[in-house]
Amino acid sequence: MENKWYVGVDLGGTTIKMAFVNVYGEIIHKWEIPTNINENGKYITTDIAKSIDRKLSELAESKSKLHAIGIGAPGPVNSANGSIYEAVNLGWSDYPLKDRLEVETGLPVIVDNDANLAAVGEMWKGAGDGSKELICVTLGTGVGGGIISNGEVVVGVNGAGGEIGHITVEPTNGYQCNCGKKGCLETIASATGIVRLAKEAIAKNGDSELAIRAEQEGLSAKLVFDLAKEGEPIASSVIDYISSQLGLTLANLANALNPEKIILGGGVSKAGEHLVQSITSHFLPYLFPRAQKGVKLELATLGNDAGVIGAAYIAKTKI
Repeated sequence: MENKWYVGVDLGGTTIKMAFVNVYGEIIHKWEIPTNINENGKYITTDIAKSIDRKLSELAESKSKLHAIGIGAPGPVNSANGSIYEAVNLGWSDYPLKDRLEVETGLPVIVDNDANLAAVGEMWKGAGDGSKELICVTLGTGVGGGIISNGEVVVGVNGAGGEIGHITVEPTNGYQCNCGKKGCLETIASATGIVRLAKEAIAKNGDSELAIRAEQEGLSAKLVFDLAKEGEPIASSVIDYISSQLGLTLANLANALNPEKIILGGGVSKAGEHLVQSITSHFLPYLFPRAQKGVKLELATLGNDAGVIGAAYIAKTKI
């Protein structure tokens, strides 16, 4: 078994990341292909199977080198049969992903939610550093979450465990979320949420440096963070508000779960230590004293590789 490879697949709305990973969690080869969402995503599994075969051929390896496939998909997963309850961006509803991919590839397949697998990847080879009690939050276009307790992903009764992005943080005047609720953390702490809040702030402060730079360069979450680091007051107030909502939410989760690490990943986390410090200042005051002694807030270290490494881990341990 030691010389066998696992296939880690991280299925996103725009790209599918794939990797051959060895038994020690080292990436042998990684690549990506575009996600074809035409006709309700009916070509996705065939595209993955063909791409794996092409890559094996390029590397002059046979299919017998591969042991199993782990795949992370957006949306809640039925862990009993590996189907996807719903992945709106892909056009899937009750989609039998495990069965389809096994038929296409001839390999055993295990499926989990993409944010859960990013958390598993960080636990195995990243910032989790082997800790079995951790919370991983991915701040990207949306806000994803993975909770690991006693080394196992918390999936819940029907696959919705770890939906940190859909914790309500603005119950009275909340913004409409894609999930159908209002005031979710995702509407604030995602890249999309940051841009929306910055637009609202610019509308009230039209002569600010943030307004001028946004006009010149285009408004992005990165611009808001860059200006906040420079001390620009409007950008700073936006980041402080986002950090306060993240800090309170993460403290409440930590009080419930008593984790060793809370790991921040996703594109927004590229803001780095400035973001960690800002969230920490709002996180510590809300922590139960005993929980505060146990927990560290850290940046993810695997970047875009977390999902494929986590997917390989579940293929290695669950099949």
